[in-house]
Amino acid sequence: MVRVVGEGMTPTILNTRDAIKMAYDQGLDLVEISPNANPPVCKIIEYQKYLYEQRKKQKEIKANSTKIVIKEIRLSPQTDDHDFNFKLNHAIRFLKEGNKVKVDVFFRGRSIVYKEQGETQLLKFAEALLEYGKPEVMPRLEGKRMLMIIAPKK
Repeated sequence: MVRVVGEGMTPTILNTRDAIKMAYDQGLDLVEISPNANPPVCKIIEYQKYLYEQRKKQKEIKANSTKIVIKEIRLSPQTDDHDFNFKLNHAIRFLKEGNKVKVDVFFRGRSIVYKEQGETQLLKFAEALLEYGKPEVMPRLEGKRMLMIIAPKK
């Protein structure tokens, strides 16, 4: 037993064979729309047209979804003010475009002993960007890098 719906007909409960015969007489297909319902719901439609509309809906959903891009900016523990401001302007531009910014301080050689300087650089960077974005991940050390991710404000 299935519930049959279609264009210009009232929903009726029929035997599966009768529903298939009814669809065949109209030159259309019997498509199961809701298998979990009790009884299952079937619709008399043109199956290829149904598939086309499903693909079209999926494509539209995919087009409307936002793609998150993460831009990366690298600093060093001793980055000078001019370079800092230059990279800050890049970060502002990235955040205005709606991208996330991953800021990292890379410690080369023995500069790993200046972890505090690296963290200070990142916190100063985050503070300068508070108007455009907020820190999503606070500074954390991963091997020879200290990372921080800043998400744009909506």
